Amino acid sequence: MEKMIVALLTGGDSSEAEISLAGTKHIYSVLDRTKYLPYIVNINKKSWNVILDNNETVPVDKNDFSFSVHGNKTIFQYALILIHGTPGENGILQSYFELLNIPYSTCDVCSSAVTFNKYLCKRGAADSGVALAKDFLLNKGDSVDTAAIIEKLSLPLFVKPNASGSSFGVSKVKCEQELLPAIEKAFAESSQVLIEECITGTEISCGILYAGHKYIVFPATEIVPDCEYFDYAAKYEGRSREITPARITETDRELLEKKMIAIYKVLNCRGLVRIDFILSDHVPYMIEINTTPGMSEHSIVPQQASALGMSMTELYDLIIQETIK
Repeated sequence: MEKMIVALLTGGDSSEAEISLAGTKHIYSVLDRTKYLPYIVNINKKSWNVILDNNETVPVDKNDFSFSVHGNKTIFQYALILIHGTPGENGILQSYFELLNIPYSTCDVCSSAVTFNKYLCKRGAADSGVALAKDFLLNKGDSVDTAAIIEKLSLPLFVKPNASGSSFGVSKVKCEQELLPAIEKAFAESSQVLIEECITGTEISCGILYAGHKYIVFPATEIVPDCEYFDYAAKYEGRSREITPARITETDRELLEKKMIAIYKVLNCRGLVRIDFILSDHVPYMIEINTTPGMSEHSIVPQQASALGMSMTELYDLIIQETIK
């Protein structure tokens, strides 16, 4: 059987580049070598390079998404997008592969762009009937009326970049004096800032995939951060407990599953997606959607796949076979 030549796209232009690379190395190690011939492709604004087994790098020809070694040309047949943030999660790379008619692993152009924009994502997800925190959107250059924001949302509240991930630029604000510095911090990551009311409850994260004519909802993970919320240190420096399956009632689990499927449908998602919630008084409030979730050995979705009895090799075979159609 001829092996499919697969590009594992990693890196990108956001603060999450190193996180992306860690997950990509894990996926590279588990892909089924009887079906796929994988190559890691590290991309950023300056260059696109294939990383060969001897750590030599060769440039990608963007005209046809290929590379050459000693005069031998290899054209990629499939793109496994593992970049967090721009350009892998916001529709930019998806547009490139659509133009070249190369199948890829994530949501399409429109869904990627919408889900990456937290404010637009919430507006779209509202049609699913899911509960959402009240919010306030700021654009760079807007005048900021801190009193009006607090009157609408109350304290404490969260300030976050509208288009970013991994909790970069996120702050929990407890008093009015903290609000402007938090907004400036968020603007360092994005041209828009989303300010949200604080919903108290249990942090829940759950993966979902449509494959084989059915929705596969992974066992939910309960996140118990050592700090006040699931920030960068909690996510990547071990300062949290991640309990899979989550300690929630069967009724809560069933409701969460229904909401996840409804959100996935209304936003026209594709491939593997992770959705984060706060479960407050048995009501799941959607926080955000990750269309290229973390995939290192200790990331949330790999934990959930293991709890489901699915290996990462099986999971990525499902993703590729479903999205190549």
